[in-house]
Amino acid sequence: MRDIAFIFFLAAVVCVTSGMVWGIQMAISEDHLLAPAHAHLNLVGWTTLALFGLYYRLTPTAARGILPRVHAGLAILGVALMVPGIAMVMAGGPPALASAGAILTLASMLLFLVTVARHGFGAEA
Repeated sequence: MRDIAFIFFLAAVVCVTSGMVWGIQMAISEDHLLAPAHAHLNLVGWTTLALFGLYYRLTPTAARGILPRVHAGLAILGVALMVPGIAMVMAGGPPALASAGAILTLASMLLFLVTVARHGFGAEA
């Protein structure tokens, strides 16, 4: 089974690859209506998920147990809901999906705050 750092990094790379393709599509079409959703895909999807993965790689004690998996589930699902939700809002749709994704993303960050407070940063000496 892959470790939690790999899961976060894989999700991050999927986000950045999708974000690059989307950015190229926006540039070619000269239609930037969905730029806020694209920005969230790159910032929350690529940067935040990659930083979570880096943390778990550098702090192996934090990667043990069920909480890192719950963290990954909340974070990845949050991005998966928030990005299309923002796109829907930008196109005139309802904010429910974006709101749900944002709440899950916040929950994942709060769980990460607890994790960092409990385990610190870096490997044990």
